[in-house]
Amino acid sequence: MNIKFRLTVLNFLEFFAWGAWLLSAGAYMYVTLHFTGLQIGAVYGTLGIASLFMPAIMGIIADKWMNAERLFGLSHIILALLLFWLSGVKDFNTFYMIVFLISMFYMPTIALNNSVSYAILERENFDIVKVFPPIRVWGTIGFILAAWTVDLLGWKLGMEQFLVSAIASLVLGIYSFTLPAVPPSGSSEKKSLAQKLGLDAFSLFKDRKLAIFFVFSMLLGAALQITNIWGVPFLEDFSEAYKGYFAVEHSVIILTLSQISETVFILTIPFFLKKFGIKNVMLMSMFAWVLRFAFFGIGNPAGGLVFLVLSMIIYGMAFDFFNISGSLFVEKETKPEMRSSAQGLFMLMTNGLGAIMGAYASGYIVDNYTVDNVRNWPAIWFIFAAYALVITIAFAILFKYKHNPEDIKEVRH
Repeated sequence: MNIKFRLTVLNFLEFFAWGAWLLSAGAYMYVTLHFTGLQIGAVYGTLGIASLFMPAIMGIIADKWMNAERLFGLSHIILALLLFWLSGVKDFNTFYMIVFLISMFYMPTIALNNSVSYAILERENFDIVKVFPPIRVWGTIGFILAAWTVDLLGWKLGMEQFLVSAIASLVLGIYSFTLPAVPPSGSSEKKSLAQKLGLDAFSLFKDRKLAIFFVFSMLLGAALQITNIWGVPFLEDFSEAYKGYFAVEHSVIILTLSQISETVFILTIPFFLKKFGIKNVMLMSMFAWVLRFAFFGIGNPAGGLVFLVLSMIIYGMAFDFFNISGSLFVEKETKPEMRSSAQGLFMLMTNGLGAIMGAYASGYIVDNYTVDNVRNWPAIWFIFAAYALVITIAFAILFKYKHNPEDIKEVRH
């Protein structure tokens, strides 16, 4: 079977399992379980807390001791069991604990997915920058189809979303064991304790360019999950004033227009990276986040629907130009023996420290702009937009990078 097709299936199932609950779990907690803003933020914050250490640990294991595709598969089998358990839980403390465990095993698989795909494509002598984005785009398609399935079947406020995810994770876990082997890259040469533990990835901070890149990855990472957390609850709050409007009745589908936008922008990454370089591509992403939040602030399901749609369109640039381009930049700037550890470090900064900041800060802001259970959504979204604008200006000033189009032809060492 064609290896690109096999990796396409891998990416499809990886994000199908996530898309089944990531967008709708916030509404489930908000409407069905009646959790507070801080509680919802805390639950989503587990994605960040787990990313502080689990991707790095899994990366170390994959780099030093265990085949990456087997570690990936085992993680998804465990995830399936946890998601089945979560489907029957209603109280906050138990719910939080299980989602924390889910985060510990899911978040590392994003980096492992990249590592496995990069390693296999490299072995087959493919140009990763050109070949991987069209493969990765099927992950976004999987995310969209999962979210639509949950929405159209009326499961966005029910526990069924977790069962859909569990089944997908189980299938993916088994499938992963059929992939070509991606063995540890450790050799018999004498290594320091730090190298044996994979801690040598932190030496990347000695490079000023990479250090600044990682710091801003953390700061922008705070924005990545905000609309995933609050987008559906935001639209659900229009349910009385705009009852019957499509954007309210099918809020998850409206949010997935963002992922549809991803499928377009992800395919433009090779062109934009080669033409403009990583700094300008990152600046495009950051300013797109400003617009993403601002359009939410002035949008509504009726006359302001156009602004909601524009926000969804701009999301593709906001997310992909940062997340995928950033991963490819880290791949190009690091050595092969540090591949999984470096990708884990990138995940730690973005979906770890950054996600924690975003989840808890957004929950705090939502609660503080709520009076008598009425949320001032325009003020909330404009605060997020202002934050993204400050990050954009600071990155433009501080990150120094001389673009050479020839560097983007391939990322292999």
